[in-house]
Parts: sequence; C-alpha cells; structure tokens
Amino acid sequence: MSGRAQLMWDEAVTGYDFGPDHPMDPVRLALTRKLVGAFGLDREVDVVAAKPAGESTLRLVHREDYIEAVKAASADPAAADQSYGLGTLDDPAFAGMHEVSALIAGQSVGAADAVWRGEALHAVNFAGGLHHAMPGGASGFCIYNDAALAIARLLELGAERVAYIDVDVHHGDGVQAAFWEDPRVLTISLHEHPRTLFPQTGWPEETGADVAEGSAVNVALPAGTGDAGWLRAFHAVVPELLAEFRPQVVVSQHGADTHFEDPLAHLAVSLDAQRAVQVACHDLAHEYADGKWVALGGGGTPWWTSCPGRGRIWWGSRRGGRWSRRR
Repeated sequence: MSGRAQLMWDEAVTGYDFGPDHPMDPVRLALTRKLVGAFGLDREVDVVAAKPAGESTLRLVHREDYIEAVKAASADPAAADQSYGLGTLDDPAFAGMHEVSALIAGQSVGAADAVWRGEALHAVNFAGGLHHAMPGGASGFCIYNDAALAIARLLELGAERVAYIDVDVHHGDGVQAAFWEDPRVLTISLHEHPRTLFPQTGWPEETGADVAEGSAVNVALPAGTGDAGWLRAFHAVVPELLAEFRPQVVVSQHGADTHFEDPLAHLAVSLDAQRAVQVACHDLAHEYADGKWVALGGGGTPWWTSCPGRGRIWWGSRRGGRWSRRR
C-alpha cells in the first residue's frame, strides 16, 4: 500500500460465531490477524479499533424493525424471528449477535470516516464485507451490511460519488439493493453466474432503478472460470467504469471464496489472481479517487471444515441459501 493506512481490528469481532456446525468459522479472522503480525504488517500500518455502530448509524441502511428483531434474537436466540432471516440455517441466532455484528459494522464505518476525513488514505476491515444483509433482513451469513453502511456514512459526510467493487464469488446483492435508486453510488459486482450459485441475483440486466439507470453493473461468470477469465473480466469492465464515474472514494469487497479450493462455489481462481485484483483496486483508487480506498473482507470458507465431535465435513455448493453436507 502507498500512503497512510489503517487496519481496523478489535479481537471481539471473533465473537461473530454461528456455531460449530456452521461453515463460516470465526477462526479465519483470528488466523488472518496472526498472519498480519507474523509478516510484520502491523508495523507498517496503524491498527485501530472503532466503536460499534450505533442505532442511528445502523438505520442509515437497515429498518428499525429489523434492528429490533436482531436485538431480540441476540438476547434470546430461541425467540429469533425467521421472517427476518434470523434463526435459519444460514443465519442461526446466537447470544450477543447484535453487539458483535454492530462491532464489525463499526469497523467499516470507522474506516470510511478515517478515509473521508483524511486521517488515513487507505483503511482495511478484513472482518467486514458482509454484503448479503438486506435493509430488512439477514441473509447469507450476514446480519448487518457493513459495506453498505460504510458507503452510507460516506454519503452522509458529503461524498457525491462512491464506487463499490465487489469481487466475492457471490453477487453483492445487499449493497446493490441498498443503493438501487441512488445514482451517487456505482455498484460493480463480479461473481459466479446466478444460475449456479446463491443468491440467484446479479444478472447483467440488473442495472439500477429508472432514476439511477446504469448505477449497478453485474458481470456474471460461468462456473469453472479461472484466473485468465476472471482477470480479463475485471480489467475489461472496472477501469472504464471508474474512468467515466470519477468516484471520490473506492470501497471494495474482497471475498476469498473465488478460490479454487472453496467448497461452496465453483470458480477456480488462485491467490495470485486475487492479489492482482487487490493491487488493481489500490491503483484504481489512486488514479480516480485521490487514493481514497476502503477495503473489506468477505466470504470464504476453508476447503474443508470439520465439525468438532460430529465427524462431518462441509463440502459442496450452497444453493438457494443452503449448502450440502457429506460425511
């Protein structure tokens, strides 16, 4: 990275834990933080913990009734209201769910604050990128949509053009939905084709509401796409869009589940290609947004996740909000 950078980190984010039978294990966050330390990267950036997102901030994207439903499920997981997507296979309720979800959201909002106010040129929250959460419901392992909240905070602070680049294997449906009618936000998503993967959205013809036509761009890639096709799609689409849109800030989501060993999807991308896109997002931020860049994590499960004491291995593809389990 060039320029001043912040890493947003609070160890308490590892409390975002749907339980031992769930493929999204928070150990991935703890191990990532240890890897940062092992490489000495935390000596090159400022490590900062932001406060949890408060209710007024959460309401920038999420409906009040949904926030209240999350708080109720957090206090009593057995009473989770499934009409809000809570207490489901994808999003089981757990004690403290509201608090830790708001903490993760707070790190992304804090990153946006720091970048917009000039306290940092770049800011990273690898615990974030929970891009499936909708204004009125949980979805796809996501309770609060920290990516959308970071963008909403930038708009609240005065940003007039924010570009969102999502290279997670799944469509960034929650962020697209949050800004479907807002021409100030350009959402670009490269993802596996909705015919073969959750959430079955992100078709090329999804281009934004009439009042914001062209503000949503979806590049749906066929199952099996590898490095060459994935990188070609990115470089053929993203730079030209940013050159035309001229964003003041770039927000990017870097889900690792495009990797060829991820069991819940069907792309075949390597770590080298993922790094190449991260570098490209950094360079594009400098070219078109004076370097202002907020980078988030996203999806990604290890190629196998054994469930303690159960003798199970998660393996296969999640379709329609479900995944397959094999012994």
